[in-house]
Amino acid sequence: MFEKILIANRGEIALRVIRACREMGIQSVAVHSTADSDAMHVRMADEAVCIGPPPSSQSYLSFPAIISACEITGAQAIHPGYGFLSENANFVQIVEDHDLTFIGPTAEHIRIMGDKITAKDTAKRLGIPCVPGSDGGVATVEDARKVAAEIGYPVIIKATAGGGGRGMKQARNDTEIENAFRTARSEAKSAFGNDEVYIEKYLQTPRHIEIQVFGDGKGNAVHLAERDCSLQRRHQKVLEEAPGPVITPEQRARIGKICADAVASINYIGAGTIEFLFEDGEFYFIEMNTRLQVEHPVTEAIFGIDLVREQIRVAEGLPMSFTQDDLVINGHAIEVRINAEKLPNFAPSPGRISQYHAPGGLGVRMDSALYDGYSIPPYYDSLIGKLIVHGRDRNEALARLNRALGELIVDGVDTTIPLFHQLLAEADIQSGSYNIHWLEKWLDRNLPPKP
Repeated sequence: MFEKILIANRGEIALRVIRACREMGIQSVAVHSTADSDAMHVRMADEAVCIGPPPSSQSYLSFPAIISACEITGAQAIHPGYGFLSENANFVQIVEDHDLTFIGPTAEHIRIMGDKITAKDTAKRLGIPCVPGSDGGVATVEDARKVAAEIGYPVIIKATAGGGGRGMKQARNDTEIENAFRTARSEAKSAFGNDEVYIEKYLQTPRHIEIQVFGDGKGNAVHLAERDCSLQRRHQKVLEEAPGPVITPEQRARIGKICADAVASINYIGAGTIEFLFEDGEFYFIEMNTRLQVEHPVTEAIFGIDLVREQIRVAEGLPMSFTQDDLVINGHAIEVRINAEKLPNFAPSPGRISQYHAPGGLGVRMDSALYDGYSIPPYYDSLIGKLIVHGRDRNEALARLNRALGELIVDGVDTTIPLFHQLLAEADIQSGSYNIHWLEKWLDRNLPPKP
């Protein structure tokens, strides 16, 4: 059994892991930059180590600093949370080389799924349905035109090493393909140091559906149903819910079994998410995230499962504490991401929190590292909290979310809380009738950016 775990992250996810450790009787070590010296995860952990100055490259992304913190404190394992080093195969290899345990998948699985083309080829081999597109990278405009002609317009050009919507351009016809191709390659080179791109059929009105999977690394795996993450702005998720409002039990069972069987066949260990576009009753593979997702609490809510606890258990070599037959959906859960951003332009809004009050009551969970007087640093992601609600059905969850948002107080900085008050009044949100393009169109109508 692990006696001490180092959390290589910050903010609410670091707190989330610390809480799981405490319940399991495991000591926790927080690492932090100088900008995070007064952060809540530093206060809550059993030990804390400063690993560098504010820039992530010199602190939270520093391999030597994190490994040294393990050696200094005697931590036996590292939990990466999400973001930062959670999907860095080189880091995982270094962790293993230092006789430490990485609480997550193997370096090999992270490498396979980290490259979009390799991931798609692997998904096809494992029987996971994929979007029609190019077989590998596309090197020239002429090749791009040939692929587009074969699969039909519109198409979308994506960076093989991409993420967060960068290196991603749409082409609706042959006239647009050249500019889209060159722009996508340029953005990919700038953002990822790799200008390779591939092409897929662009679906018109899909939803973003992701399947939560979990494996023990010994050939056993389960799925924990789906999350609908279709409300997105610039390819960034804004609201997530589970189960998906339009997914039938038959569809859930079919795609869930495909995903669970796939990860079991490669001896996948820990939590993972297989993401799809869903349109006209069909699922099309996008990518696999080999880590815990930001939105994992909605899955925890409907199954009563602690996913972080399970990550730690299987990393220790223990079996999962549940089987597929144990996993029965209970009610409905919704999460909204609270960002320190100023509407309507969504500009980052760091600063000092003058007052913070978390909502409470039945079926309400607030994952946040805020407190009165805390100063949000300007160096990191603008996510400052996740409000999660659970109800017996979707209508009850929506009513509970509306009530909880009314109780939530974050003064001193601008936040996206007002956005959710407006969204909950929309008929399409109340009925669940939205797709991945809905929010962008709604924002253009209701929150036009200021010049």
